[in-house]
Amino acid sequence: MSQPRTEWIDKWVRGRLGDVLVVETRDPLLVWQAGFPPVYAFAHDEVTPGSLRPASASTYPGGFFFGPQLPVAEWFDVVAGEQVVECGAWTLADLPDRVVMTWEPRRLAWTEEEEPVGLHPRDPHKRVETLHSSRHVEVLLDGDVVATSAHPVLLLETDLPTRYYLPREDVRLDLLTATDNVSACPYKGTADSYWSFPGPPAVANVAWSYSAPLPAVAPIAGRVCFYNEIVDMRVDGRLLERPESPFSKPQQRPGAE
Repeated sequence: MSQPRTEWIDKWVRGRLGDVLVVETRDPLLVWQAGFPPVYAFAHDEVTPGSLRPASASTYPGGFFFGPQLPVAEWFDVVAGEQVVECGAWTLADLPDRVVMTWEPRRLAWTEEEEPVGLHPRDPHKRVETLHSSRHVEVLLDGDVVATSAHPVLLLETDLPTRYYLPREDVRLDLLTATDNVSACPYKGTADSYWSFPGPPAVANVAWSYSAPLPAVAPIAGRVCFYNEIVDMRVDGRLLERPESPFSKPQQRPGAE
């Protein structure tokens, strides 16, 4: 088995369980897992003494995305007083001298320098940019036009299809149903509004919006975006082929059923 790709990063990284600091480093090592975002692998002396104990289980109990994607050598519970994250840390078979911890929301809380970061560490080789455009965009669900706009903001993100963020007034929200779904992105912030298409056929959480995105993508604030993997989209009159991405799979989409 080949060694995973690694890279040293110049960031001050801290992880907390509740209010207790369980790991801290100013010299973190990023480890890439094939097809998944990178994780930090910490030296054992960067972990607060007493924060890890051998786990009685050997399977990550949370979401698949947040568990190990490479072979594991040893499992640990993360402990802070009465708080426990079972199987919340592990060593990788190819890096047994380092510890990886989960970034699943509501388990541990992470900061890079003084900024909270969720879901996974930011990949230094990933780029996100926004562009105001005058392309004419139509979004169709089961033949119904649910949005039409000549004022999209294009969001381009490494390894993902172009996203079209449309003014809210250009979206037929009366054809959609608001949900209570929320998701987070290390590069864009918190998507705090979602909508489903009631169908038939129903499509859960097909569109979303960021009311207060991170400064790097501020132009998308308040705009509505659709998964172009699962809707029909015409741009300047041309029907786009549905792209393939991790979000083509329902289990990878936040809140999808």
